[in-house]
Amino acid sequence: MNDWLRDQEYTLPASAWFIGLTLFCALALSWLPWSGGLLVLRPDFTALMLLYWCTHRPNQVGLGVSWLVGILADVADASMFGQHALAYTVLAFGGILMHRRIQLFDLRQQILQAFPLLLLSYLIYAGVHWQVRGYVAWSYFIGSATTAALWIPLALLLQAVRQHRASDDEL
Repeated sequence: MNDWLRDQEYTLPASAWFIGLTLFCALALSWLPWSGGLLVLRPDFTALMLLYWCTHRPNQVGLGVSWLVGILADVADASMFGQHALAYTVLAFGGILMHRRIQLFDLRQQILQAFPLLLLSYLIYAGVHWQVRGYVAWSYFIGSATTAALWIPLALLLQAVRQHRASDDEL
């Protein structure tokens, strides 16, 4: 693969089925059983994947897709209906607004741009939880840091898959 193609990774198209498959895999990872102390560290794989696609493909993954995935997450997680949908829609809105800015930075610096957006989605979860149950579990915010820490592995994985697909298309 030549250097120009490697530098133009972000311009490679991502098909709708590939985006849907990655979002489904993120939802499936969210269904893993977490208990005890690990529950506090649980990252929101779906929010991370949505933020990635909203910052890299804002024309394909937007507010509607984020809302639909949030509703599916609410049903799958048996949480209050609309909680994830609201958080993911706000997250997608922020990701779409900042998509050009985030792409200007390298992966380490992208974490610093993505973390406030992920923290905002966790704040929405906490706000809904506070309205329903009357208290906020502050330890829940640790999950936003572990979610942001997974930005680099996720980006590298998706770039490798998409570059591999581009090299197959060259043949």
